[in-house]
Order: sequence, then C-alpha cells, then structure tokens
Amino acid sequence: MLTVDFSRFPLAPGDRVLDLGCGAGRHAFECYRRGARVVALDRNGEEIREVAQWFAAMKEAGEAPEGATATAMEGDALALPFPDESFDVVIISEVMEHIPDDKGVLAEMVRVLKPGGRIAVTVPRYGPEKVCWALSDAYHEVEGGHIRIYKADELLAKMREAGLKPYGTHHAHALHSPYWWLKCAFGVDNDRALPVRAYHKLLVWDIMKKPLATRVAEQALNPLIGKSFVAYATKPHLPRVAEEAAAQ
Repeated sequence: MLTVDFSRFPLAPGDRVLDLGCGAGRHAFECYRRGARVVALDRNGEEIREVAQWFAAMKEAGEAPEGATATAMEGDALALPFPDESFDVVIISEVMEHIPDDKGVLAEMVRVLKPGGRIAVTVPRYGPEKVCWALSDAYHEVEGGHIRIYKADELLAKMREAGLKPYGTHHAHALHSPYWWLKCAFGVDNDRALPVRAYHKLLVWDIMKKPLATRVAEQALNPLIGKSFVAYATKPHLPRVAEEAAAQ
C-alpha cells in the first residue's frame, strides 16, 4: 500500500533514492522495482534486517531491472551518514510526526538532496488524526508515538523554510481513517472487537483484490477524510551568482 503517488512523483531508472524511516520498506521496494538505486534507512534494526531480506528475495526473483541496486541500513535521521547532495530523490513517509526535531530532519534531507532533486513527505492528516487523538490517548501516548499533528499549511511552511519548493499535494488512504477511528474507539490493542475485525477484512480484501468500487470510493473520499497528507517538493538550483559565491 503506497502513500506516495509515483504518477505525481516521477522516478527515473538509475535515480539514487533515500527512503528515510523506511519502516517495513513499502516505498523502497517500489523504487527498486522501478530501477532506482535505493538506500532504505531506519533506526529500527529488526525492520532493517527484514527489508534487507526482502531486497535479496526481490533480486533473486528478478523483480528489479538490471542496474537497480538496494541497500538497507540502520541510521539516525538527524545525522545521515551521507555526503552533501548524494541523492536524486528522498522519501519520508509517516515519520516526521514521531520526531521532536522535525526541522532538523528537514535540514538533513535537504543537505543530502541534489539541487533539482525531488522530495516526498507524508504525514497523518490533521482532521482524521484529531479524531484519533480525541478517541484514544493510547493511540499516540506510547513510546515512539505521534507527538504532533500537522496542518497542511504548517508542514508546507516548514518545507519552504528548509529551502524546498513545494509543487503538489494530495490526500491518501481515506478508507483507512474509519478503521483507525474504530481501533481508537474499541481500544488500539483490541483486535477482537467485531467492528474492527470486520473492517480489517474489508481493507485486506481491498489491498489484495483492488476492486474498482473501492478504488472509486477512496478517490472520492480522499479529499474529505484521507488519512495521509502528501506533499511533493524540489530543491531549487542555486542562482549562478550564489553558486559562484559558495564555491569561493
């Protein structure tokens, strides 16, 4: 289940991509399939080991085109182990709401992104997330949990302040918002509640079968209750005068 829409966020074979806070690796895997040179980075060593195993399985199965590469590694989003201007593309999906120093993370992403490079940021959307917080403290008051809720204009302002130029936004995963509202209402750790189990089956069916009815429904509902807010931006090239000054 992808949050980034690659029809709005073009990826070329050979692009060097950083999936920052990759988690289980869903976006990293898609980039690998599209022929990119992918680095999947996360602070969770267990998840990184699983992502590395999936990369190896994808290579063995021939799922990635020739020239594509994939590396999984542990790392700190606030101290990325890469030189300046190392990547053509950076993706950070459902991560920034967990990190106290979100401006520091943006600064690091901009540092390692090449001029002209592209970045995709996804966070929980303000409205649906506020409902979750209102229904359940346990939803966010956990170690490593969500520490803030972004309004769209707030996130875009922080991206501009970091030196990025946003060029597009949208919402995603509308069908998932009611699921999390049910989870919060019945208990985030209570998977036995009938409404939660029933809705979970619906989501699994939707993900596996991709029926037209649910795709149309989600597309219609995304502007209203989409669970995620997605923003795309570029790192502008420095004006020639500034480039010459920086080189001196």
